[in-house]
Amino acid sequence: MNYPTTREEAKRTKAKFYFTGKPCSRGHVAPRKTKGNCTECIKEDWVTDNERRKLLPKSEASKAAGKRYYERNKEIVKAKANARPNKKKQEYRERYRLNNPEICRIICNARRRRNREATPTWLTKEQKDSIKQLYIEAQKLTKLTGVRYEVDHIIPLTNDSVCGLHVPWNLQVIPKLENLKKANKIVA
Repeated sequence: MNYPTTREEAKRTKAKFYFTGKPCSRGHVAPRKTKGNCTECIKEDWVTDNERRKLLPKSEASKAAGKRYYERNKEIVKAKANARPNKKKQEYRERYRLNNPEICRIICNARRRRNREATPTWLTKEQKDSIKQLYIEAQKLTKLTGVRYEVDHIIPLTNDSVCGLHVPWNLQVIPKLENLKKANKIVA
């Protein structure tokens, strides 16, 4: 595209950009906006400003707007998240775990507490050992197949209609994706 060569010419022709061919104060040889800096300087400023804003705490209005956006576009947001490569998802989870150790500790402790409270005192040592074997089997399958396996409660520990127990006959080893789809529902 042919740009005007001076700012005055750009104003006269009502062009948005002009190009002098000379470097700007930061050394960029790029088109310049008629009402501002060179386009490369604008890009650099935009990047540094975004980095600065990321460090600032989010306002309540911003959080509410994000929630409203999610509610309106839930399917699109989920589809984009599922389309991300597994490596990116894993990096995100790892970064979250490192940045929020107290939240992760709370979640982990709550899960352990639910399992402990749902484990009856009358279980025998053999039954407790068979529970451990299911967890070992899940780890072995994960290593063998490369697909993450988990121990699932057939009747969930928390459900509106009925709550199950943490006992060997209520546990099964299934792939993580199936477990996530099942959530805390009772699947026949």
